[in-house]
Amino acid sequence: MNKFMKQAIKESKKGMLKNHGGPFGAVIVKDGKIISSSHNQVLKTNDPTSHAEINAIRKASQKLQSYDLSGCDIYTSCMPCPMCLGAIKWANISNIYYGATSEDADKIGFRDLIFYEDKDQNLINIDRKEALKVFRLWSEKEDKKLY
Repeated sequence: MNKFMKQAIKESKKGMLKNHGGPFGAVIVKDGKIISSSHNQVLKTNDPTSHAEINAIRKASQKLQSYDLSGCDIYTSCMPCPMCLGAIKWANISNIYYGATSEDADKIGFRDLIFYEDKDQNLINIDRKEALKVFRLWSEKEDKKLY
């Protein structure tokens, strides 16, 4: 078994046994060393975004003092949900290694599949012209940093 995946699975079990949340763990690695590890803490924090991957990204960003985690890999005990996948992409994490699949998570009661299959996301576009005013200000800003 891969040593980093082993740690991600260990995190998933740790969080589950403490009733912090579902059986999900994640580890972020850079240059062959673990930068951060975490588990799902949705129940502990009453925060639906407190997934293992998000928590691990937050820890790694703090440790590396950067929102850009280029050159890092993430190992997760389960395929990332769309929210976590988005966060992983925004963080510029290079590779995603996962154990269980979204179908496996669905089989034990998690709603992962609905987020992949739901074509009607209830997205309703309103007040675009007003929102674009701030975008124009951003475009003119000289000291902006893109991420």
